[in-house]
Amino acid sequence: MSTPRPAAVIVLAAGEGTRMRSATPKVLHRIGGVPLVGHAIRAARATRAEHVGVVVRHDRERVVEQCAALDEGLVIADQDDVKGTGRAVECGLGALPADLSGTVLVTYGDVPLLTGDTLVELTVAHTETGSAVSVVTAHIADPTGYGRVVRDADGRVERIVEHKDATPDERAITEINSGIYAFDADVLRAALAEVGTDNAQGERYLTDVVAIAHAAGHPVRAHVVDDLWQTEGVNDRVQLAALGRELNRRVCEAHMRAGVTIVDPATTWIDVDVSIGQDTTVLPGTQLLGATSIGRDAVVGPEVTLTDTEVGDGAQVTRAVANLATVGPGATVGPYSYLRPGTRLGARGKIGGFVETKNADIREGAKVPHLTYAGDVTIGEGANIGAGTVFANYDGVAKHHSTVGRHAFVGSHTVVVSPVEVADGAYVAAGTALTADVGPGQIAVARSRQRNVDGWVERARPGTATATAAAQARARHPQPRPDAPEGTET
Repeated sequence: MSTPRPAAVIVLAAGEGTRMRSATPKVLHRIGGVPLVGHAIRAARATRAEHVGVVVRHDRERVVEQCAALDEGLVIADQDDVKGTGRAVECGLGALPADLSGTVLVTYGDVPLLTGDTLVELTVAHTETGSAVSVVTAHIADPTGYGRVVRDADGRVERIVEHKDATPDERAITEINSGIYAFDADVLRAALAEVGTDNAQGERYLTDVVAIAHAAGHPVRAHVVDDLWQTEGVNDRVQLAALGRELNRRVCEAHMRAGVTIVDPATTWIDVDVSIGQDTTVLPGTQLLGATSIGRDAVVGPEVTLTDTEVGDGAQVTRAVANLATVGPGATVGPYSYLRPGTRLGARGKIGGFVETKNADIREGAKVPHLTYAGDVTIGEGANIGAGTVFANYDGVAKHHSTVGRHAFVGSHTVVVSPVEVADGAYVAAGTALTADVGPGQIAVARSRQRNVDGWVERARPGTATATAAAQARARHPQPRPDAPEGTET
């Protein structure tokens, strides 16, 4: 027998979220690399509902644009000037087919830890019990600010009263309304038509549907959840951080149970879309962001930030930052490396300390060990780039590409003035300013012959410690004669 699925899920995301104190709509703030409303949409989609709608109002265009980027198949509904969750759901229903029947779930765009599994369980229980309304509830020690679930003498849900409208006895109730519901579509339509604004806020409360359905004799039930985090919403930045920490804890725990070693989960941040292979070790201070993917048996960290980056099996990345980059199997990166977009490091390659790369294709076994900028360059298999090399790829107007061939060698402190090609098996001497191509097996040397000017320090810097040291050294060692070998000047 197949699992029941809802006809529709309506996500309420119309609120301004003034307590966030932000120019960004509340539902677009992110945790785990995904906007709050994105978490709600994912949970809704997990139910396999025929329709998923999002009700919008505040900063509509930005919210709609982000929602469309997350899920092109969403139904967008606009809430009008009438305030309240009841009116928001009514607007959401109005955007769905008029003959929609079956179960309609209602969730919120600011409840990011609610899971698809919980929504599926709610749908199943609602369907199997033949309920007209099912409300997700929880018991908490301090229910201040929450709507209370009021039951009748037989323990059945009778109504929900908002905190501001509750009597002292009702405020003593510890069972709270999460605001997450399953409704029979026909009962919901009929009840919403009766919802008024006779309350402290002057709004059309969705909670009133519970009392209306109960009074009409429809079965209303509570779906109690033990995981209180799933009912928590975000109202300010303090709650945003708290829910972000809890989400991260859960993400880290899931990876550890799947065979990943995370040495210090408290200092490790992993976005929800990150994948990590078995037996990989993540060291303290690491951030794995966006759609980053890490293979098996890799070591990442400490103090690494990877964004939308792919790391192959057995690779090691230490104290590095990478964005839209690829690190091949068995390759090593760091420490203090910066891999900018377009960097591709081949299998068993190396990007070493204090190296910056951008649009760099560094192929299998090639090495860029230290103190180098490699931008807009292809470095062939087995090539070696000496310390302090700079690929000067920008002429002030356009970027230019250079190529270093297979098993070529570029000496330390070379400036490669792009575009040039160093052929397979070629050498570039240390200190060269390279402005022309180098053929296979050639060595390029482009630097002035060394000239030593005798006595310069005593003449130009008399009385300094350097001059004194030079004089003392002259006294200890004989000086070159005027007819010394070429390259020495007296």
